[in-house]
Amino acid sequence: MSELHILVEESVQIAWDFLERSGEIIDGYETSQFLVSAVGRMALTGERRKLMLANRAIDVYRATRREAA
Repeated sequence: MSELHILVEESVQIAWDFLERSGEIIDGYETSQFLVSAVGRMALTGERRKLMLANRAIDVYRATRREAA
């Protein structure tokens, strides 16, 4: 597995764990797809800090949920 795949996987897991503990996950499949997509896009732009990727993905997830409500 490439370093980028590992980075995305670990960043998504951090974001998932946080969202799960805070009770913000409604649809697990949809949330996982969203997080993988969001983190993947950011990683492709050059961001390599796991916590930054996870935190930004959480922020985007929350903003998207607010817009949908």
